[in-house]
Amino acid sequence: MSAAISNTRPAPDQVLADIADYVLDQTRFDGVAFETARLCLIDTLGCGLEALEYPACTKLLGPVVPGTVVPHGAKVPGTPYQLDPIQAAFNIGTMIRWLDFNDTWLAAEWGHPSDNLGGILAVADWLSRNAVAHGEAPLTMRDVLNGIIQAHEIQGVIALENSFNKVGLDHVVLVKVATTAVVARLLGLSRDEIINAVSLAWVDGQSLRTYRHAPNTGSRKSWAAGDATSRGVRLALIAKTGEMGYPSVLSAKTWGFYDVSFRGQPFKFQRPYGSYVMENVLFKISFPAEFHSQTAVEAAMTLHQQLKAAGQRAEDIASITIRTHEACIRIIDKQGPLNNPADRDHCIQYMVAVPLLFGRLTASDYEDSVAADPRIDTLRDKIRCVEDAQYTRDYHDPDKRSIANALTVTMNDGTVLPEVAVDYPIGHKRRRTDGIPLLEAKFRTNLARRFAAKQQERIVHASLDTARLAAMPVHRYVDLYCPD
Repeated sequence: MSAAISNTRPAPDQVLADIADYVLDQTRFDGVAFETARLCLIDTLGCGLEALEYPACTKLLGPVVPGTVVPHGAKVPGTPYQLDPIQAAFNIGTMIRWLDFNDTWLAAEWGHPSDNLGGILAVADWLSRNAVAHGEAPLTMRDVLNGIIQAHEIQGVIALENSFNKVGLDHVVLVKVATTAVVARLLGLSRDEIINAVSLAWVDGQSLRTYRHAPNTGSRKSWAAGDATSRGVRLALIAKTGEMGYPSVLSAKTWGFYDVSFRGQPFKFQRPYGSYVMENVLFKISFPAEFHSQTAVEAAMTLHQQLKAAGQRAEDIASITIRTHEACIRIIDKQGPLNNPADRDHCIQYMVAVPLLFGRLTASDYEDSVAADPRIDTLRDKIRCVEDAQYTRDYHDPDKRSIANALTVTMNDGTVLPEVAVDYPIGHKRRRTDGIPLLEAKFRTNLARRFAAKQQERIVHASLDTARLAAMPVHRYVDLYCPD
């Protein structure tokens, strides 16, 4: 006979308790982490503003019921929408992620921690507007920046040693978990309620990576994070009502997350929660390209200039070898037809071919009008990837965190050009000094897409001074991004 299963409710899984304790105990950050969070905020919002130029994105935005305006609701930057916090989180999160241009974290699991800003900013704005309406003090942008750091840390620390992609799950599960935890704290939930909320995020159905891989790559990958961060807000609000949680959601035999979705393996952790992830996060500054290709694109831009100086063209190339790391090959080494922009921005051959041909790689280069140029596919067919074991080791080394790529070009006449290698992209921590002015220039460019000069300057004035920004009420800052 089988042993009876105990119905004694267990203590919460340690993973749940650690997340709750972290968001409650570490609520004020300074130094490098706080300054980097400011850079993250402006870069992330700028990415959202650029996405508003694409109808494929904007068709998904707005209220569920057209014309709905929520009194004291959260506003969606760059749009006229004022929505409930769940739908606002979806809108903001979708804008942020649409062009694959916001920050990145690479480890056993990769992802984009700034995706959590959708839920954090929406809830903070909504709480602030309601507080002011009731004669109470609003939240400040310090609360938002602290929340961004915490969400980055939760998502990134779990990702360090735990690969969700290897079991077929999408990394947005970590967006949902991180948003749930941080939003629960902003809502004032107790420790037990935060544990309940986070357990609800883990017990939820999790997204498959189907939409990120051939032959099904598609635009859901551009709104999956908006979906996840908005779901985090919803679950935190459910927990706020006193709804129960599930303390062994991860470890329960047969029915828990580990057994059902993680091949029976418990999570492993490299370090406790602090501010490591924000301090080491990667910014996409120059190119809207999947991050494993960023250094390859930099190398391709260099080669374009070399070819141009020598009076040669990309059409004179016989073959290209990309020496790279294992994660790059697993995710974006792609042959055959590319069916849509989402397919193209996850193909390293496409992202190398375009700058070799044109000396650029912009978001519009993934659109059908550019992809129709037959020279791109001709060049793609000449590119192959090979793994360099040292590059793979350096990719996982916590002291290096490199994302190296090296390109070797052979010309039709047999000439082999000197290899062009780039170990660290411009958005890497090791290149912060060079990267920050370019990141701020990217932000100004994105502001100019939506706002008149005076409004741009008001936003810049509020955004580039960390102390001034931190002290600003959330709703006042968000109002700066609303149409005059």
